[in-house]
Amino acid sequence: MTDALLTHRQGPLARIRLHRPELHNAFDAALIAGLTDALEQLARDDSVRVVVLEGAGASFSAGADLNWMRGMAAAGEQENREDALALARLMRVLDELPKPTIARVHGAAFGGGVGLVACCDIAIGAEGAKFGLTESRLGLLPAVISPYVIAAIGVRQARRWFATAEVFDAAQAQRIGLLHEVVAADALDAAVDRQVALLLRAGPVASAQAKSLVRDVAWRRDRDAVDAANADLIARLRVSPEGQEGLRAFLDKGAPAWTEKS
Repeated sequence: MTDALLTHRQGPLARIRLHRPELHNAFDAALIAGLTDALEQLARDDSVRVVVLEGAGASFSAGADLNWMRGMAAAGEQENREDALALARLMRVLDELPKPTIARVHGAAFGGGVGLVACCDIAIGAEGAKFGLTESRLGLLPAVISPYVIAAIGVRQARRWFATAEVFDAAQAQRIGLLHEVVAADALDAAVDRQVALLLRAGPVASAQAKSLVRDVAWRRDRDAVDAANADLIARLRVSPEGQEGLRAFLDKGAPAWTEKS
């Protein structure tokens, strides 16, 4: 664990806080590596059921650290490629994390910070939050994070915001699909806590597999294969210990066992 990250456990909830407040939690190679490692550790921890990603200080994440960018500008193409692959790995690990994830967004979320928001399953922002895919101002593009941002906001919106580098507010972020909910700054924690409570009421296996189901259905073009895979999945869930417990509790008008452990 790097000093640029803080983790806090509250039973089945894990919070990861980007902790470079003096730099608005900007990315550098160490933060990327540390966050990737922290997420991979949580992925292996069966006691963790929900992960909240947040930022310390005034911002969620203002994108790339200027000193890091200066160093990469002076580096060769191969070094830049390896650096970009490290960021790509972080985004993939977060996107595919076998736990539901919540982005708690306040202040600035620019560049790679937008990528983190897009990779989380649920994104809740404060009213004063600002967003931007500002790479084109530097003659660059948000290439590494593009699969996740496009999946969140759609092709049409991505074409605009990638090209213009325009900064937009939380209301616009919600309209285009980057945020699920926008609340007053003093209600942000309560809104996140509400989503955590909902996730902890869901079956652990079901909530963990929800994102893979959505991904498989959205990306597959063979409708027969989609139907077959979905039938396999629901059959497997129905006869699993969790599925049996959930059905039993529902039919008996009781609470499933997993809610007693939350």
